[in-house]
Amino acid sequence: MKISLRWLQRHVDLSGIEPKQILADLTMSTAEIEGLIRFGDGLEPLVVGHVRKRDKHPDADKLSVCEVDLGSAGGVLQIVCGAPNVAAGQRVVVIRPGDTLPAAGGKGALKIKVGKIRGVESHGMICSESEMGLSEEHDGILVLPPDTPIGARFVDVLPVQDTVFEIDNKSVNHRPDLWGHYGFARELAAIYGRELKPIAADVPFPAAAAGGKKVEIVIDDKLGCARYCGVVLDGVQSGPSPLALRWQLAAVGQRSVNLPVDLTNYVMLDLGQPMHAFDARHVGAGPIRVRRAKTNEAITTLDGQVRKLTPDDVLICSGDKPEALAGIMGGAGTMVEAATTTLFLESANFHAATIRRTSMRLGLRTDASARFEKAQDPANAALAAHHFVRLLQEYCPSAKPAGPLVDPAVFHYTPKTITLRRARLLLKLGVRLDDDKVAGILRSLAFGVTVTAAGFDVAVPSFRATKDIAIEDDLIEEVGRMFRYDNIPERPLHGTVAPPLRNEELFLARRLTEVACLELGCSEVYNYSFVPDAVLAAAGAKDHAYVQVQNPVAPETTRIRRHVLPSLLSAVPQNLRTHAEVKLCEHGKGYHAEMRDEHKLPHEVRELAFVWSRRDGVHPFGELREAVGLLLQRVGFPGVMQRVWHGKDQPWVHPQRAVAIDRDGSPCGYVAHLHPGIARAMNLPVTTAIACLDVRALLANHRKIASYAPMPTFPQLPVDVALLVDEATQVATVVEFLRTTGRKLVKDVSLFEAYRGGKLPVGKKSLNFTVTLGADDRTLTDEDEGKFLGKVRENAGQIGAELRG
Repeated sequence: MKISLRWLQRHVDLSGIEPKQILADLTMSTAEIEGLIRFGDGLEPLVVGHVRKRDKHPDADKLSVCEVDLGSAGGVLQIVCGAPNVAAGQRVVVIRPGDTLPAAGGKGALKIKVGKIRGVESHGMICSESEMGLSEEHDGILVLPPDTPIGARFVDVLPVQDTVFEIDNKSVNHRPDLWGHYGFARELAAIYGRELKPIAADVPFPAAAAGGKKVEIVIDDKLGCARYCGVVLDGVQSGPSPLALRWQLAAVGQRSVNLPVDLTNYVMLDLGQPMHAFDARHVGAGPIRVRRAKTNEAITTLDGQVRKLTPDDVLICSGDKPEALAGIMGGAGTMVEAATTTLFLESANFHAATIRRTSMRLGLRTDASARFEKAQDPANAALAAHHFVRLLQEYCPSAKPAGPLVDPAVFHYTPKTITLRRARLLLKLGVRLDDDKVAGILRSLAFGVTVTAAGFDVAVPSFRATKDIAIEDDLIEEVGRMFRYDNIPERPLHGTVAPPLRNEELFLARRLTEVACLELGCSEVYNYSFVPDAVLAAAGAKDHAYVQVQNPVAPETTRIRRHVLPSLLSAVPQNLRTHAEVKLCEHGKGYHAEMRDEHKLPHEVRELAFVWSRRDGVHPFGELREAVGLLLQRVGFPGVMQRVWHGKDQPWVHPQRAVAIDRDGSPCGYVAHLHPGIARAMNLPVTTAIACLDVRALLANHRKIASYAPMPTFPQLPVDVALLVDEATQVATVVEFLRTTGRKLVKDVSLFEAYRGGKLPVGKKSLNFTVTLGADDRTLTDEDEGKFLGKVRENAGQIGAELRG
């Protein structure tokens, strides 16, 4: 959000205070200011010229040769101009040769030089608003009022330059009163002890009995609409707004449309109260009715889009015909046009949550909806109508109310009183403040204050009562921020700090992720818990039961994931565009809608998922399997990977190439090939391996406590063993056989190759191991090796094997 310094000064005198000081003080007391922008910066060299003569260019139909008088700023210059609206007698803005026009409209800065245009010398340029960065208007040059002094600096004679504060919206989401300039002016008046000029509600509206046009307003939905004020205005001229108003809006990023529309935007940006002006000619007969939309009802909004509605949406209707989507956008066909002379002005207050739900569901965010969803003050509705009419009559004296301001809700605010105790204030702030200081701070912010024996009885103004000030601590915050927290003396803290209980589940998950990244070479991925429908469809899991998001950030992300892997798989294609091989891991939760706990909440699973993928080459399944085994061994939860894994709700797992991870007979995860069909659907190579660890299942089987093993006293003896076995024989079976055969001498068995093909019989494979032999009381000899190999040869038949070599 942008706040204009020139605008603020309409409400409070800020003379003598530098913009940077205002930035610092607002940041410390009210809201974070992200930066300062200088609107109209760099326009200082531009001067006012008078077009004394305009002739047609001798060699170009669309160009004019102008004689421009700059007075004392440069005499008379010949300037070639391509604008269709240039004419003799005009006051214009001129930039002279040697001066630089600042960057604007996506174009860089332009240094003006004397040059020839189609054979005619040009000594400068007559500027349009877009060339000066004042608006998007580029159809012609800017024509100034006829009494503008010739030769004067442009920035000295017209209110073109401004300082704009960029506000961090997140810091004012809880403050509906700060979504307009007047709210910030009130804050600055309190900070600097200056007078805040009131917004007068003194427009004399004619009574219906005196012949005025009284519009009938019916509020059927009193929950969705707390207040609706309307009035008919005649004698309106709907031409362009005056320059000062247009530039005031442009400084804060608002495009100028025409005078009535610009004033509705001006009042919204001034008071934070959205308004809407209808062309009364296009509003149908019948009362203005505020009602809920009907099932399957639709409205075409001002942007030309057809919006399908539900009974959760609120409509503004003429009779029964929808004319506007309440609090969000007007309907097509009712907009104010150049020929509009009669307006119906709406100033209303709508239910915050209702507007937000409609805006989110339709994907239609507007300045109006952003303010209404913050819970605006209903008292502003009538005040804004008075403010609009007074401004309209200032710029268009012929405009006048044609009837009374109709306000059927008859809003009345009874101030809420909150007791602020001195003891509580001292406890929370840690500094003792005089009663006069506390009362002065609160009164400067428009609170009513009565000093009592225990503290203060504080009456909350309506503009702070909708969602902001509700409890005693809210008042303490008001006192603290205006006193300034940096004015509170620093004191060392004293107390006992008890360490939090260790969350074993979270600790294990973080340790697993740490080892995976630092030792296995994985890159950690962070995904949202909600997952796009397209990802679930590609993963073959769109028909599973999911927890639904009630207020999704996008229409296509309405479901919470059951498992981590689909989200992780969706991150692989983008990474493979820049890397031939990726190793990704993600720690997160999944939620199972069909399983509920005693609180009727979805069952949670905590998983660590892996995806190892390469564009081509050897499939990484074996590498990932070994890496997961090392990971579990490293963190003290060694697992066994022998059993074929069969999952129920994870269709991305290859049905025949997946191994379960077991601990003490209980499943804790799996390592697998990615299903080739899913790989195609997600644009992934078939050389993709996946793994998933269930953190809670690991914890359920307890951690293996590491024990110290001394270095061997005598050297160990490595022996290579090659066994010819059936294709179906598992490595674990052979490892157990070798350990049993060697009894106490076998210290370690490591597979270094599984060989197939060549001269091996069909259906056979060669498993090649390095078996480490060792004894605690002597050095082994070749005779020990021979005895071991002899026993292997003799007993290999027990597992259907044959010792090779």
